[in-house]
Amino acid sequence: MNMRLRASQNKLKIEHSIIDGLRPVLERLLLSDEIRLIVPGVIKTVRDARGPVKIRVTVPVQNGWKAIALASGARQELFISTALSQERLEALIEAATQPR
Repeated sequence: MNMRLRASQNKLKIEHSIIDGLRPVLERLLLSDEIRLIVPGVIKTVRDARGPVKIRVTVPVQNGWKAIALASGARQELFISTALSQERLEALIEAATQPR
């Protein structure tokens, strides 16, 4: 498991802080070999982000998808590098956000 954890660390690029509760979800998402890299972006405060982490895929970008994570009164952009279709990525996100 240690090797797998290290592999996921190399695929999660931390340039900004990550909103509360999001990191474990991203690490579960990175267990899929089809996700090349996740780059969390800017965090903004919002009023309607309550409850468990939610991730919504928004638009395609050059090497994958842009998504918005909502949790703990904040929203954060995520850039997900993958060749997956939007539907397949959304299914992986849904599985990763289920409580463990």
